[in-house]
Amino acid sequence: MTRELLSVRDLRVEATVYTPGGLHKRVTIVDDVSFTLKKGKVLGLIGESGAGKSTIGLSALGYGRGGAAITGGEVLLDGKNILALGKRGIREIRGARVCYVAQSAAAAFNPAHRLGDQVIEAAIKHGLMSKKEARARALYLFQVLGLPDPGAFGGRYPHQVSGGQLQRAMTAMALCSNPELIVFDEPTTALDVTTQIDVLAAIKRAIEETQTAALYITHDLAVVAQISDDILVLRNGKKVEYGTAQQIISAPREAYTKALVNVRQAKCEEAADQTNPLLKVINVSAGYPQSKVLFDVSLQVPRGQTLAIVGESGSGKSTLARVITGLLPPLQGSISFDGSTLPPRLNARTKDDLRRIQLIYQMADTAMNPRQTVGEIIGRPLTFYHGLGGTAKTGRINELLEQIEMSNGFIDRYPAELSGGQKQRVAIARALAANPELIVCDEPTSALDPLVAEGILSLLMRLKDEIQLSYIFITHDIAIVRAIADSVAVMHRGKVVRFGSKSHVLSPPFDDYTDLLLRSVPEMEVGWLERTLGIRDEVTGDKVAAPH
Repeated sequence: MTRELLSVRDLRVEATVYTPGGLHKRVTIVDDVSFTLKKGKVLGLIGESGAGKSTIGLSALGYGRGGAAITGGEVLLDGKNILALGKRGIREIRGARVCYVAQSAAAAFNPAHRLGDQVIEAAIKHGLMSKKEARARALYLFQVLGLPDPGAFGGRYPHQVSGGQLQRAMTAMALCSNPELIVFDEPTTALDVTTQIDVLAAIKRAIEETQTAALYITHDLAVVAQISDDILVLRNGKKVEYGTAQQIISAPREAYTKALVNVRQAKCEEAADQTNPLLKVINVSAGYPQSKVLFDVSLQVPRGQTLAIVGESGSGKSTLARVITGLLPPLQGSISFDGSTLPPRLNARTKDDLRRIQLIYQMADTAMNPRQTVGEIIGRPLTFYHGLGGTAKTGRINELLEQIEMSNGFIDRYPAELSGGQKQRVAIARALAANPELIVCDEPTSALDPLVAEGILSLLMRLKDEIQLSYIFITHDIAIVRAIADSVAVMHRGKVVRFGSKSHVLSPPFDDYTDLLLRSVPEMEVGWLERTLGIRDEVTGDKVAAPH
């Protein structure tokens, strides 16, 4: 019989919340949660942003993040309560017996050190293997996780790789020491759909081969269905439903779980034609000193419409966003906005040019000043672009917070006191504060659970209709593309391989790459991953043998 590795009993976590008047009070963020996990099994934790998923995952490592403390219950690892080990005892097991894959890899890597050195650091520090053995293990993991040029990848710095590649590097870092328990906190959030399949398969294969146990935190039921044996549904820090993956997906019992299942179904909108362009990208090529990334890219965004840009990690989507916003001058080509050519460099654009085009970053963690409150973060563009101050500024901040459903006491909180989804909503409010005409959205809902993401998308689409707002929506989620896009551009290796109305791009006949993208969208069905891997061809690459 498979041995029980982790047992969480009556877990209670409390946090300190500060009021506008400077007082503080204790609030319960995880309330009486219990579950067990056997070796070689995966428990999926799912629920809305702020439900307590990440807090529970960190508690399994004996950790309470900023302002939070474990005030009740037990966390038993192999029968021993790790909460009673003390700081030194917990330090000895972290990185060795238990590991963590964070939601935001960009905030987890040291920018001054090479990726390879960081991936092998814990395994060497704990004396689990020699440097030579650790480097061989890292190379193997780089291969199975689909990282480019695995032999040279470890020599790169964090800023030299894409967000998706950085997230996979962090997965390699956790797997390097062959731990008994891994907590995966949204590890495929930043990945395109084709890479997501390979990463999910690699994680699942590693768990099966090593009999590692895993907590898998996600907001995507289709993803959790592929990798989890059991699923725990959470809301407001409490257990809503707990059962096998098959039962939760196919026969949910609770109303909240049913809502999560139902919201995963995407709506299809009629595509629009490419007329009255607000933005035109004309034969743009761009890159960095080490490499060229974009090759002769042309596309356009009609006024009041949404262009979705899809493609795998490293295809050039975010680089194109940087060119449009002036953060990266093109090597050739131009950007036309509302009939006028924009200066290629950010510092040559007028304040009104900057106001009219806003960017919502993919990684909210690294896009905010941790020393500013939510009110200060949202208020800065109100002052910079519109000269607001005093009560007028405060009133507008409260209106924006109301729009993103964060009006109750959030104005004085700091980013460290917010969940990943809450941080992303603040980033959206900051962009809206400028009253832009075009918003470039770089995976703005990737950190949000389905219900909150649906609310944010509804908000963005309502604004589009009310004030003729236009969007460029960079995403790897085809369901979002079907729900919100008017037109679609498919990018592959820095080129636009398919572009046009949504009905055209998402209808056959397909080119090989677009066909691969569409076939790689996870379905909310247990066993889909294995069937999909069974029919994939040489486009996905060969399997990799583990080092001895």
